[in-house]
Amino acid sequence: MKTTRHSEYLKLKSVYLKSVKNAFISDIHLNEQWRELHYLSPPDFDTAVEEFKEFESCLTNADIGLRFFSYDSSVTIDSIYCRDASIATDFGMIICNMGKEERKHEPRAQMQVYKDNDIPVLGQIKAPGTLEGGDVAWLDQNTLAVGLTYRTNENGIDQLKQLLEPKGIEIITAELPHYKGENDVFHLMSILSPIDKDLAVVYSPLMPIKFRKMLKERGFEFIEVPDEEFESMGCNVLAIAPRQCIMVAGNPITKRLLEAADCKVQTYQGNEISRKGGGGPTCLTRPLQRLT
Repeated sequence: MKTTRHSEYLKLKSVYLKSVKNAFISDIHLNEQWRELHYLSPPDFDTAVEEFKEFESCLTNADIGLRFFSYDSSVTIDSIYCRDASIATDFGMIICNMGKEERKHEPRAQMQVYKDNDIPVLGQIKAPGTLEGGDVAWLDQNTLAVGLTYRTNENGIDQLKQLLEPKGIEIITAELPHYKGENDVFHLMSILSPIDKDLAVVYSPLMPIKFRKMLKERGFEFIEVPDEEFESMGCNVLAIAPRQCIMVAGNPITKRLLEAADCKVQTYQGNEISRKGGGGPTCLTRPLQRLT
């Protein structure tokens, strides 16, 4: 069976994580950084460890191979949200350049891990370009959607196009709104989580009209997240196989809508590792390979 990195919903074979112990380090470390990084409140380290164990179990129980980014003293507690520092393609990893200044060392740290593990690197996004993995989502094998946000700028998207368009990849740009401003965690995948070839979890009130219409024209149906479950990460859903997904507990309406669409849903308690830092299950993972 072949593998691909150009999917958000096919059967997940292998994934990188950054553990709580290697990212959050300790309560002292968390208390030193949470305000500067705009967390809602300081995560509790011991509870976060238990939450991460539960999240890991969701993956290992699905026979997904786990790899781990190591401790690195140059990065912050935000490094737990490891999707953002790189993009997986079949041609090699693309190393991002973070739009959030406090996270600027994460791409270098990830690139070193890839090199140490003989994972090819296609290229790097360099200043003045910025690009974060949370703004990037595969719509199909040859189509990559990219959010134009406070974290990902036009120069970064142009560099991404230079890397991928010669290889036959179409890049579709979605211009996202201001929403809560420059300090907020607002990526394309804050409002879009593909969970099958023709099904996505979305939060339509913040979707660009042109982009939403394009998804409809491509045959996507939508699971519409209600207003009351957007801030609790109802739209941040990780597909581990077509219509099999993981989400943060406490979003019962979205969960029921998913189940009504024949989806199998696992949940994990994510108050410390997800809600407080604004990073759900897609943010906690850097998917590497999926089975075609």
